[in-house]
Amino acid sequence: MQTALRTDVASVDSHPRSLDLALAAARTAADNRGRDIKVLDMRGITPVFDYFVIATGASRRQLHAISEEIDRVLEQEMGDRRLGIEGYAGSQWILLDYGDVVIHLFDEKTRAYYDLENLWSPAPHVDISAIVDRPKLA
Repeated sequence: MQTALRTDVASVDSHPRSLDLALAAARTAADNRGRDIKVLDMRGITPVFDYFVIATGASRRQLHAISEEIDRVLEQEMGDRRLGIEGYAGSQWILLDYGDVVIHLFDEKTRAYYDLENLWSPAPHVDISAIVDRPKLA
């Protein structure tokens, strides 16, 4: 009986919580006018984390607003806590570490320079068109 229970639990992971967190971060970035948002599925590439969320902001102020709102949504609405943050003061590349999900917020020039999508090109892109292309409420 325990074996059957373990099998059932293992099969529940078809939509991991880390994907929910990544999608919530992508949606929040889109809602705060982040651009060129990508979610990369890193599970087949590294055991360290499951997803990258990558977005571009137009200014330091916008990058701060996106990062702060992602923190709020993931903590208050998703019940998750950020493990670390890097780059907030410089605001060219803000990295938010949520364990299985790592969020990269760039200014345009820095994103082009580091080109994470090319660096991690074997990673499949998660289809987020329903999230980022949805109509905005007035």
